[in-house]
Amino acid sequence: MSDYLTYVWRPVTGGRHAFPITATKTPAGVPVVAFCGAEADAAELHDRSEVDWVREDTCMRCWHVLTTHP
Repeated sequence: MSDYLTYVWRPVTGGRHAFPITATKTPAGVPVVAFCGAEADAAELHDRSEVDWVREDTCMRCWHVLTTHP
């Protein structure tokens, strides 16, 4: 995993949200929080299909946080 990768986008909780990269290593059953504040079970970050990705819209709140905060 790259030392430069700090977040990942995952289609969960009704949108494509950005999560800290550490959330991908969080065990199932533990809640993780997207940059917009949306919560999801860590298990939802794994095994997503391309259909899941295409079906969900990008969360503009996550996008705003990532583009306005260095």
